[in-house]
This record gives sequence, structure tokens and C-alpha cells, in this order.
Amino acid sequence: MSNIVTIGSATIDVFVRCDDANIVSVQSTDKKSEFMSYKYGSKLEITDFDTNVGGGGVNTAVNFANLGFDTSAIFKLGEDIYSKGVLKYFENKRVNLSHIIQTPKTTTGFSIILVSFEGDRTVLAHRGGNGEIKKDDIDFDAIKNTKFLYVAPLNGKSTKILEPLVDFAHNNGVKVCVNAGTSSIKKGFEYMKKILEDADVVVMNKEEAQMCTKIEIRPDTSEHKFSEEKIHPDLVDILKKLKVKDYQVVVVTDGGNGAYAYNGKNIFYCPVYPGKVVSTLGAGDAFASTFCASMNRTNMDIGKSLVYGSINSGSVVSKFSATEGLLTFEQIEERMRELPDYNYKIID
Repeated sequence: MSNIVTIGSATIDVFVRCDDANIVSVQSTDKKSEFMSYKYGSKLEITDFDTNVGGGGVNTAVNFANLGFDTSAIFKLGEDIYSKGVLKYFENKRVNLSHIIQTPKTTTGFSIILVSFEGDRTVLAHRGGNGEIKKDDIDFDAIKNTKFLYVAPLNGKSTKILEPLVDFAHNNGVKVCVNAGTSSIKKGFEYMKKILEDADVVVMNKEEAQMCTKIEIRPDTSEHKFSEEKIHPDLVDILKKLKVKDYQVVVVTDGGNGAYAYNGKNIFYCPVYPGKVVSTLGAGDAFASTFCASMNRTNMDIGKSLVYGSINSGSVVSKFSATEGLLTFEQIEERMRELPDYNYKIID
């Protein structure tokens, strides 16, 4: 029996960095957007290039196993050259793959990640089997017999399994962590509320949380401003709306501004762990899965779990791939000792 079962996507990721790329900002009266651009019709030299295996299901399974948990993964592959690369990648990762789905009727997920000179990225994604997981594909006995189910973002037709999956786990006494993606969130809050009710831990980034709750965070003013001492009132409203059951912990991440957690009584804040940013791909997976794992390790210490997640996420962004920088608990705790002033705050 595995301690943790993860479900999500598996992809071959091709990382491309071209320092000739431009970041173009477009601003209107009510919003600002940024775009990565290349000169139209040009042929540009690649500054850096790498290929790795990724996807939320892969990244989180590898992280849980690296943190010492007996882990099983569920994802869907084709029977193509890319599937061979995914399976070979797992040869020394200590993850149980007996519950994955593989069929010639689909293709394996494939992504091209365009990395900017600032370390952020734009992803061109072919979903393949990641968007085709069906209820009949799932080994529900594996979920029933685990202690913890982690659901990474699902997309396409795979979103249809989210509600029955978390409902089944919850009704069988399995702890559930949901890192909901935009494909599910776009179905509306009433749909997501059914998912939230079965989740012990809910993790979203700020943009997803705004989309889910329909609460927009207004621009910073003297009355509405983020800080380490005072949380933006709109974000408070978001956290409170997302928390639909007493037993839940809701986490909202805000990129370089850090992460917030709410347990119904206190709001916890943890800044980003300081360090060099090479690529942000996989940062969210590392943070969310480490937070969930740390809640188990620390006897539900929310603030400390935020710190663990932020440190591991900070290590991941210092590397080019989504899993290369993953740390063990011992390595995370060593970094905590090296930087004792880095900690969380209760700011409600």
C-alpha cells in the first residue's frame, strides 16, 4: 500500500531559452499584460536548450518520493517514443507506476517551454493522454487503500473525473489535497464548491483563486495594499470564500510576493525564499506537494509547512527543469538552519 497516490499529467518538456526574446507590456486603464515576443519571420539562435520529463502528476510524485513517502502515480501515456522517455525517467525515482494508463489510442503529452531572460516562461502544450483520463481508467482500490490523495491540475476531458475522484477518496477516509487547474475552475464556483468540500488542503495561485471566487483583487492603494504586516482585504475575502468546510486549509500563492494560508482562525504568510531564478516551471507543483507532505511531517503546523514548501520551491526555480532542484526534508531543514531569520508570520 502506498502512503500517497498522485494523479495528474505527464509530459516530455523541451526547454528553450533565447535571449533575443522580448518582453512586451501592454497596459489599459484596468489591466496590464505582458507578452514574450520574437521578431516575425526571423531565425534566432537558441541560448540554452534542455529536455526533461514533467507535468503535475510527474513532478509531484517525484517530490513525494524524494521526501521519503511510498508513492504511486496515476497518469495516461500513449505507446509512442515519448512514452518510452517518461518511463525511463522513472527507473531510479522510487515511484510505483503499476496504476498508470498506457494505450495506443492516444499520444503522450508534449510541451515546449519558452524561458525568458527573467526566468519566467511561456508553455506551448500538447495535452495528449493528459486530457483523456476516464473514470474507468482509475484503479479506485489503490486510492481506497492509500492514506493521502494528491490531485494535480487536470485538463480537457480529464476534469470529468475530479468530482467522483475526490468524493470517493473523502468517503473512504483518505486525506485529499487538490491543486485545482483553470480547466476545472472555469466550470464555476458552484461546481468547484463540490470539490472543495471533499478536500482537506486546497492550493491555488492568486489568478486561479480570483477566477474561482469571482473576487478581483483591486490595485494597491493606501487602503488596499499587500505587505508582510497587513493582508489585502480582497485576498482575505478570497481565502474565506474558498474555505467551505471547518477541516480545510486553504493556500493561495502569489508568485514573487509569497504564499498565504488560512485555517478559519488565522492567516499565515510566508515570503519567497531568496535566491536566483532560472526557470519558474514546476515551482507551483513543488510548493503545493511539499506543503501537503510537510503538514504530515509537522503534525499540521501550517506556518512551518509554508516555509518547507517555499524553500523547496525556491530550490526548484534555481534549476532549469521542474524536478532537478528538489530537496529532501533533511536538506530543507539544513537551509532553515542556515537562514534562521527566514520564517512565516501570522498577519490577520
